[in-house]
Amino acid sequence: MPIEFVCKIKFAEEDEKQKSKQDGDKESLIEESCTPPAKDLAGFANSCSLHGINHIFVSGRLGIRQTLWALAFLTSLALFLYQAAKCAISYLEHPHVTALNEEATPEMVFPAVTICNINRFRFSALTDADIYHLANLTGLPPKNRDGHKPTDLMYPAPDMQDIFNRTGHQLEEMLMSCNFSGQNCSVEDFSVVYTRYGKCYTFNGNKTTSKKTKQGGMGNGLEIMLDIQQDEYLPIWRETNETSLEAGIRVQIHSQDEPPYIHQLGFGVSPGFQTFVSCQEQRLTYLPQPWGNCRSTSKEKFPGYDTYSISACRLLCETNEVMRVCNCRMVHMPGTAAICPPSKINCVDKALAQLQKNSGDICPCETPCNLTRYGKELSMVKIPSKGSARYLSRKYDKSEDYIRDNFLVLDIFFEALNYETIEQKKAYDVAGLLGDIGGQMGLFIGASILTVLEILDYIYEPNDMTRSHPEGAYANTILPNHHVPHPHPHPHPHPHPQPHPPPHPPPHHHRPGHHGVFEDFAC
Repeated sequence: MPIEFVCKIKFAEEDEKQKSKQDGDKESLIEESCTPPAKDLAGFANSCSLHGINHIFVSGRLGIRQTLWALAFLTSLALFLYQAAKCAISYLEHPHVTALNEEATPEMVFPAVTICNINRFRFSALTDADIYHLANLTGLPPKNRDGHKPTDLMYPAPDMQDIFNRTGHQLEEMLMSCNFSGQNCSVEDFSVVYTRYGKCYTFNGNKTTSKKTKQGGMGNGLEIMLDIQQDEYLPIWRETNETSLEAGIRVQIHSQDEPPYIHQLGFGVSPGFQTFVSCQEQRLTYLPQPWGNCRSTSKEKFPGYDTYSISACRLLCETNEVMRVCNCRMVHMPGTAAICPPSKINCVDKALAQLQKNSGDICPCETPCNLTRYGKELSMVKIPSKGSARYLSRKYDKSEDYIRDNFLVLDIFFEALNYETIEQKKAYDVAGLLGDIGGQMGLFIGASILTVLEILDYIYEPNDMTRSHPEGAYANTILPNHHVPHPHPHPHPHPHPQPHPPPHPPPHHHRPGHHGVFEDFAC
């Protein structure tokens, strides 16, 4: 039928045009979406939180206003970079400050107190053999007027530790009275220790059984009366390196963690006086590298001692030097090597003198990061008084002149039950550096960390936009409302016309305005 033929021709023609138009639109849209957009610097400057750039990067020609804003921005940026560089340089110098604080406590550990008689050998305890062997130390002639006769007397090899122990001043004879915090003490509360002064004694030297005081002030510490026994002092016939012209005792107040180094760190107490020593405990904390130069507790254990201290380091340095030069050690030095005989005393003196000259280069001793020391204030009064001289003379069966020349009283106590903390602290750490840089950044250019992220995001934004996408994804996204053919197949026209048209539109007939295939066919 001619009507049916014309309708077929019209359907095919319109369908072909619509299909070609849809394909063309789809290709143009895909090509547009795949093309990377050009960077809009003015738009970024307008939306960025960095102050000032929205007045510089604007659309149009560059004018005077934009130039002035650019100069102001560059000046602020230069000032910020200058201040940030100063902050970085200050941080790299690793400065520190010292904080001083005072804290009270209900009780305090009493320090160790080491006392030594300045005279090392009692004259009455020396034998001819001792004098013969100690000639380099004492310079004494023999007690026998006929002199030494080595060919006739076979003296045994000297044992320096035995000589010091046997001929040194005995605490049982020196200690007249002892009192600690109102309670009597005795020789059993002291331990023997050897120093450059020979046989010495330490009170409260055991760390595990250390004594404590619960009140400050005079009478709440250690009070001892000593007889220095000047009659036993060696006569001086000639001067040697070990000759002493003084009379009295040497005292060192130190913590239980460090050995006594009394020949350099001790103070003297004279007979005929009562010496009051008011102590103040100080706890020092130093910083390790790079802020300070202390020895950290994490380092390896110090050989010969439980804990590291400057005194222990110096003693170990002296020991190593004497061992290297003389192949022996002195009595007070740590280790198990052979003790130097008196014949090697000159070798020992030369080694120690050389070490003292070059101690900083040969054996530097670092300050421990945690250190306890005791500040001291000394005062004294004369004893005995005229009224007490006769009483003490009868009590100890000594003459009044002997008591004046040999007796002394030592009173050591805490001024108060508090201690000072002296602590080194970092003056400029990472938090301070970031805070200063952030403050300068906000002051000069009004930026922050998020502003830096915005700039980085803008720089790397094209890489994200040029990623290729599947064509189907674009087609489904860009053309969501385009006509999609119905899943059912198109009805084929019959070779013969229908006798009667259907009373209602077919079920697939679209509403007016939507031009589908079946609508054209119905027309």
